Amino acid sequence: MNKTLISAVLGTMLLVTGCGGGSGSSAPAPSDSNNAGTAAPAPSNEKKVLNIGLKADPPSMDPTISTSLYDRQVYASLYDKLFEIAPDGKIVPMLVDTYEVSADGKTYTFKLKKGVKFHDGTDFNAEAVKFNFERNLTTEKSKRKGDLKYVEAVNVVDNDTVTVQLKEPFAPFLSVLTDRAGMMVSPTAAKEKGDDFLNAPVGTGPFVFVKQVKGDSVSLKKNENYWNGEVKLDEVNYKVFTNGTAKVQNLRSGMLDIIDETPTKEIPAVEGDANLQLIAESGMGYQGLHFNNTQAPFDNKYLRAAVDRAIDREALVKVLFNNYAAPARTAFAKGSLAYNEELNKPVAPNADEIKDLLAKGGKPDGFEFKLLITTAPENEQLGAVIQNMLKQHGINAVLEKVEYGQLLEAGSKGDFQAMQLGWSGRQDPDGNFHDFVVTGNTNNYGRISVPQLDELVLKARGEQDEAKRKALYDEATKVAQDEAVYAYMYHQYVLIGMNKKVTGFTYVPDGLIRTATLDKQ
Repeated sequence: MNKTLISAVLGTMLLVTGCGGGSGSSAPAPSDSNNAGTAAPAPSNEKKVLNIGLKADPPSMDPTISTSLYDRQVYASLYDKLFEIAPDGKIVPMLVDTYEVSADGKTYTFKLKKGVKFHDGTDFNAEAVKFNFERNLTTEKSKRKGDLKYVEAVNVVDNDTVTVQLKEPFAPFLSVLTDRAGMMVSPTAAKEKGDDFLNAPVGTGPFVFVKQVKGDSVSLKKNENYWNGEVKLDEVNYKVFTNGTAKVQNLRSGMLDIIDETPTKEIPAVEGDANLQLIAESGMGYQGLHFNNTQAPFDNKYLRAAVDRAIDREALVKVLFNNYAAPARTAFAKGSLAYNEELNKPVAPNADEIKDLLAKGGKPDGFEFKLLITTAPENEQLGAVIQNMLKQHGINAVLEKVEYGQLLEAGSKGDFQAMQLGWSGRQDPDGNFHDFVVTGNTNNYGRISVPQLDELVLKARGEQDEAKRKALYDEATKVAQDEAVYAYMYHQYVLIGMNKKVTGFTYVPDGLIRTATLDKQ
């Protein structure tokens, strides 16, 4: 990246940061100016109250219809899953006690944990598991249908045993059950509440739902009868802080105990505070740009490619994140089965190549498009840097700021030209790729439809041999890059800020804050 562009990018960052509402001061502040009154009072001596700061408001407490990372942070306290991800990244049983897989890879037999109850007293058993699978597959607004599309039948063998029959072998099946498709909700509550279950969720997790104040907070209380060990905290409160600087200031002042994401510019403040610690680990997710492949100008692959090639990944990561992120050109981060160092290696923008792509796309003098970004200051900075990089090549990205929920809605409706939205990442490569690039899937916001890509990704789903499976992902990645279906920009780091008074924390590669084992001194 040339010196002129670096100076322009830094200047833009300073301008956007000045408009973001953050003071930039390292002095503690009482609360986020955009969320007045969200700061929790200091915990009393009588109760152990843990306050967690979230970057955005969790849209839904129902895992069947959820699409947000911020929902998942709360779910880690509310719901248990059939399977879990261990700290070393391996898949282990959770609500399942033991399991067997048939030789043909199509029948899974689950022996369930005994004596587990939902928060409302309903028994967790084989009938509850069957109900949850059917709810995820039949609910009209379900976002889990894609996760479970290979499920043909779920049969109750006895009270503690259930079999799941697949239509064909599906290698990522257990990994799917470590996330929302494997979260168990109370059949009693789900039937009683119907569509309103998202406002009164009931799981088997270490904490019980109390209330949600939209845009402000989610409050939980201790599950006194948790099946998986004593819960040491009395309450967990999730507080929404769209302003990252204010979130860090509240962490430093003691109003918050943990924050889900530490802005790069605030890392020195966290690391320099003797009362705090920073958890900095490479995550499984990615950030990038969705192109609407069915709407001008991005129904033209050459114009998609021009934008993709104009983004200087190495400069972006250095300028915005001080290298607390990894440049990316694929959906697969280091550590993934499908990671390919050569395919993921960033390529510096080449002015002649970009000029040629614009000419092939019928826009030799450049073009303009609207780029949706969220209102969080960090995302505004990212949008401004992208805008500046594209401008060097005659491409004008007009930034439109919307709330996070509005961004997801626009993606679902296809009501956008381009939007900045990434993915928090999954343990199996299928979870980072299939739903986003295969024709007709709910998370395929870009309306991508490339038959060769569909064929390769679907074949990878059924391949049990890991080496052959990786080769299929390599081929699929090359197709995705050639078609420029989505602009992968970087693999984010998980940057959790935490007060040293919090104990019992264990990092898991999905980056979620698990509260079941946490304590507060």
